[in-house]
Amino acid sequence: MTAMSALRKPAPSRMTVNEFLAWSGNGSDAEFELVDGEPRAMAPASVTHGLIQAAIAALLYRHLAGTQCHVVVAPGVIPRVRAGFNFRIPDLAVTCAADKAAQNALPDAILIVEILSPGNEAETRENVWAYTTIPSVHEILLVRSTEIAAELLRRQGDETWPEQPQMLASSDEIGLASVDFRGPLAAFYADTYIAPD
Repeated sequence: MTAMSALRKPAPSRMTVNEFLAWSGNGSDAEFELVDGEPRAMAPASVTHGLIQAAIAALLYRHLAGTQCHVVVAPGVIPRVRAGFNFRIPDLAVTCAADKAAQNALPDAILIVEILSPGNEAETRENVWAYTTIPSVHEILLVRSTEIAAELLRRQGDETWPEQPQMLASSDEIGLASVDFRGPLAAFYADTYIAPD
């Protein structure tokens, strides 16, 4: 046993958000999120996943320039349900709240974007349910990483969520009402192997 491994302490079996934020990740290079009090390691993203994430972030960044809203890559968000035991990390989110020092969680997200990868789709979809409990969230976009396709959930006028998402295919234009963005879905796939010719 090395001196370094002797200093590592296992994670508590259950953590609060504050304990999670103070926890060092056990010296691991892995990224973690907190799900119902348990730290869950997140698999590294594929190159395609990263390219899609970068393209969406760039498009939203340019679109939001000059407004009070901004896009944030891999922010921590805290669902309303079991808020003391959940710290989820979507791929992207947009908020119109001002940036302040020492914020660990993104306040008042209005749009959350997740990129669906084959290896973590179940966990990502579990997070979507948690995101629907955040009162400020108006839209949740799930973008596929193996084909040009997406699913859009939009909070309805009566504050409920639809039973089924709007399905988008490669030739569709995407409209994100929460940030007044419109554009071809295929633009999210620029520089990827699935980009249209």
